[in-house]
Amino acid sequence: MNFPLYIAKRYLLSISKNNAINIINLIASLGIIVGTMALFVVLSVFSGLKVFSLSFTNEIDPDLKMTSTYGKSFLITPDQETQIKKIEGVASYTKIIEERVLFLFKDKQQVTYLKGVDSLYPVVNDVKKKLFNGQWLKPDSYQVVIGYGITQDFSMGILDFENPLQIFAPKPGKGAIDNPQEAFNKTDVLPVGIYSISEELDSKYVFADLGLVQELLMYKTNQISGIELKFKPNADEKAIRSQLQTIFKNKITLKNRAELNESLYKMLNTENIVVYLIFTLVIIVALFNLVGALIMMILEKKGNLKTLFNLGTEINHLRKIFLLQGTLLSVFGGIIGLVLGMILVLLQQQYELIMITPTLAYPVVFSLENVFIVMATIVSLGFVASLIASSRVSKKLLD
Repeated sequence: MNFPLYIAKRYLLSISKNNAINIINLIASLGIIVGTMALFVVLSVFSGLKVFSLSFTNEIDPDLKMTSTYGKSFLITPDQETQIKKIEGVASYTKIIEERVLFLFKDKQQVTYLKGVDSLYPVVNDVKKKLFNGQWLKPDSYQVVIGYGITQDFSMGILDFENPLQIFAPKPGKGAIDNPQEAFNKTDVLPVGIYSISEELDSKYVFADLGLVQELLMYKTNQISGIELKFKPNADEKAIRSQLQTIFKNKITLKNRAELNESLYKMLNTENIVVYLIFTLVIIVALFNLVGALIMMILEKKGNLKTLFNLGTEINHLRKIFLLQGTLLSVFGGIIGLVLGMILVLLQQQYELIMITPTLAYPVVFSLENVFIVMATIVSLGFVASLIASSRVSKKLLD
């Protein structure tokens, strides 16, 4: 039998004759339990907020987006389209054109993105689910779908045949222009639907038919600015990227959903790390109680330790007793705190106990990753605290 472990378990389960030591031990245990529970709950909440925040972009961003490395647009051949269809793991793809243009409605104007899409765009992206008024645009038409933010800025609705939305796009070319009106191509379109995703995206895009945008920008029929792809489940993204680079001779730039929203992902990850560090600091402060409890235990058991030392027990083994006692206390306290935290998170998921708005519950996500992070944090810090306290056991103390 491991002698220090046996003694450590006896000390852990025994009740001291000194009431003050019992109170200090209780406070140390509660500090570990509450700290563990709080850390797990907070990490679960931030995981939920991360998923909730990213859900807005997931509705409109593809699994992989391809654009030209050397310009705004590129030409795609029928042979290249055939090769894309043959790539294993690609469920579907859609051709797009994105360009900043000027929109006019009555006496108001705004510069934002006109996004030309083909008939497969709603297959690749779930944008139709975000339509709260009207319908999706029909192919080969002068219809557009606009964001809720744009409708608010323009004070406009849909199917207003008397007041069409005007689009002005700069003509391609070089040199001075004598008449400014000749510098733009103009077309009138009819808003038939309104989408609502997030405050930023609702003011960013106006969706139109791909052919209409090609005509407005004076593009060729096979000239586009990008391709958006949807993957099959468990698709190999690395292999798909490699095949696409081969098809387009390394003249394209590929970005997945995380890379398209790099700043958002960085912000969410930074917030998560900061919150983790703050609550870890709280746990470190709570573990000072553990250090104090172990030191008080060492002083109380000084006579027993002196007897063990005289019987031939080495100082290192005596230190190990309190190192194991503190570590075991951290492990058991961490497990109890985790169980309580899991119960709170699961209750929130199931019964929506805390609400942000009357219709929106506070988002939480139960994650095994968070369980491992919290447990590793508690055990590691508990071990360090126990190591500091156990170092008080010395030959000088026993003498």
